[in-house]
Amino acid sequence: MDSPLWLRVHESFLRQGLMRHLGAELVSVEHGAVAIRLPHSERVTQQQGGFHGGAIGALADIAGGYAALTVAEEGSEVTSVEYKINFLAAFTGGTLEARGRVLRAGKRIIVTMAEVVHLDEQGRESPCAVMQQTIAPVPRRY
Repeated sequence: MDSPLWLRVHESFLRQGLMRHLGAELVSVEHGAVAIRLPHSERVTQQQGGFHGGAIGALADIAGGYAALTVAEEGSEVTSVEYKINFLAAFTGGTLEARGRVLRAGKRIIVTMAEVVHLDEQGRESPCAVMQQTIAPVPRRY
């Protein structure tokens, strides 16, 4: 977990105020793929106690974005240009895991996708959401 790729993504992830606030954790980083987990808490719920769609969307967006960062040129960061998400099922409790991966990387845009799965207390996985995203590399400003 201390590879240059992990360190690059982890350094940027630590600067994500929203992810810190929500309690998300960077789980894995590979060339073209990133996984992030988000435990259920009152910070991520809607009025009925389930995971809020905004939290699910943010988790997918960040996972896809960091997958893109793993293929972006050194010295750059990335920003979302657009994404489309489909919510497949609602969940309460457990943990969500977003698995972002690069579908195609160009110099000006990177297309990614993210699958969000729910992990229950026994570790069983269920589909939660799927997202497709367009990312643009931008100059790193920190």
